Amino acid sequence: MNWDCLIVDDEIELAKATCEYFEMFGVTCAFVTNFNDCVLFMESNSVKLILLDINLGNDSGFELCKALRQKTDIPILFISARQSDDDVLIALNIGGDDYIKKPYSLSVLLAKVKVIIKRYEGAAKKSGRSDTVGSEDQEKNNYSNLRIDKDAMKVYRDGKDVGFKTKEFKLFLYLYENKNRVIAKDELFKMIWGDAFFSDGTLNVHIRKIREKIEENPNQPKYIKTIWGTGYMFETGENE
Repeated sequence: MNWDCLIVDDEIELAKATCEYFEMFGVTCAFVTNFNDCVLFMESNSVKLILLDINLGNDSGFELCKALRQKTDIPILFISARQSDDDVLIALNIGGDDYIKKPYSLSVLLAKVKVIIKRYEGAAKKSGRSDTVGSEDQEKNNYSNLRIDKDAMKVYRDGKDVGFKTKEFKLFLYLYENKNRVIAKDELFKMIWGDAFFSDGTLNVHIRKIREKIEENPNQPKYIKTIWGTGYMFETGENE
């Protein structure tokens, strides 16, 4: 069966209330309460978005996220009462797309979910088309050791695939295609995630992971520069 959203949360009443609220506004929603039930659910159903709690009784939402990321790239939003920055960073580093702290507003959560689902559906439609522009999809440049294959959504450093995840590639490519231009954070949120609900932490973690994969020294980046108070810029050192 096809669902818009799956909630994985051991707070049954909250999960049930959230599902009922989503259904009122046309978002099909199911919920499970633990690691194993989520795995079984995903084997026989398809979803466009997962809302995942960290504390799942004896199970860990972090471990479940890692397991899911071995099989799927669908958006995963953590929902948790845990407030520490360490938890947020762990969630984003292991593949979470955002972190929502409990208690949350159902109306704001619904708005976020709708935007992400719309974005996901748009990306799925695009992936079903063949948008080929010939050899230009494999770009080589004269200023670096990087090669970009847009069709395969891969970036190579010194001939080796750096292993970008989908969001990382999209963010890298947007910065690259707008090289030598300062890009505001709001623009990146809109163009990559499809809305402005995501936190600075989400963007910062993705930038850091990209730097770790393409830069010789991520702490002194050559390509992706931070423009404090504004955003980021992919700098080539050339006027193109």
